[in-house]
Formats: sequence, C-alpha cells, structure tokens
Amino acid sequence: MNALMRFALPLALASASLQAQNAPAPAAITPRLDTPQARVIVATLQPRTPSIAKNGHATNRVLIYLDDGVMTRTEGDKSAKIAFHRGDVRWRPSSGAYTAENISDHPVRILEIDLKGAPAGNAPDSPLDPVKVDPEHYKVDFENEFVRVLRVHYEPRSKGQTHEHFLNRVVVYLNDQPGAKADDVRVSGAAKHAEENASDKAADRIAVELK
Repeated sequence: MNALMRFALPLALASASLQAQNAPAPAAITPRLDTPQARVIVATLQPRTPSIAKNGHATNRVLIYLDDGVMTRTEGDKSAKIAFHRGDVRWRPSSGAYTAENISDHPVRILEIDLKGAPAGNAPDSPLDPVKVDPEHYKVDFENEFVRVLRVHYEPRSKGQTHEHFLNRVVVYLNDQPGAKADDVRVSGAAKHAEENASDKAADRIAVELK
C-alpha cells in the first residue's frame, strides 16, 4: 500500500463514519394513548428517508396529519403520491408490505389511531346526536363500519347545543383552546353536555368515535 492509499483509507472511513452519524433518522414513534379499543401514536417521518414496513400493517388505522407535506406510498407494484395539510384525516385499512417516504423538505408528523379489534356495532340512534342537534359545530368528516370521524369547530365566544355521545372517542386538538393545547390527544367516553368556546379565538378539533 503506497503512502497515498494509506492516507486516503482513513479519510474515507472517517467520511463514512461522519455520514452515518449525520444520516437522517428513521420514523420516530411516540406513544400517546393506549385503550382497550385503540392504540394512538405519533409517527414523525424525516425528509427523504424511506420507511420500509416489511411485514405490512396488521390493523386498520385512522391517520390525522399534524403537518403540511407530501409523501409517497408504494405497495407491491402500485405507488401513490399523497399531498396533505394539517388536520386532514384519512382511513388506512390493514395492508401487506409497503414503503412510505416523506418527500417534503421538512419532517412531518402523522397521528395514527390503530384499532385493536372488530367494531361492536353502531351507536344507538340518539335524537341528541351532535351532528343532528348542532350541525353548526359538528360535521361528519367520514364514517365506515369501524369509526365515525367528526370535525368540530367553534367560533370565538360561541356556545353549542346540548348533545349526547354514546361511543368512546379519541379527540385531537388542532389549536390552543380553553383547557387544551394544540396537538393534545385525549380519550372521552359517553356524555351528555353542551360545550362553549369561552376564548377570543376559534377552537378546532377532531373526534374519532370508535364503534
């Protein structure tokens, strides 16, 4: 080995070591809630770092995007480009092996609600369903046999109608509001109440009812 090679080899090893140290981290998983019906996590995807799920995903999920961004998802020979905004909600059924990649120039966070089992059935048809009695504040984003997703919006200093919940639900707060901070996640059960936004700012949240 000549002198040039003896000098170049340690330099190359040092460069490779530095690149490994500075390599983008894979998706980071932050547990948020764990209930008999669902497990809730936040997955943070770094830019341009493929996340490979070799075994697929065994559970059905509700995805709530906490940041604006764009990603790709490849499953088998099918690939899709997905653009999303903070507060967007998507249903993702169980699947086989896939690769997801954040192609934005910044990390993106996705709140995932993994359902642990089959639905018990629809809730009773209550005359005090919030969507019926207070459509100004409660709207259905989507519904299937597993979940009903409500988008909740209160203008400043507004009060809602008395309504009733029969299903357990995961609530995600999209901005700071009385009693909660942006990105807080809570679980709530059956309740009959009226709600009020006592602040000078609008209050937005998403409620995922678990059937």
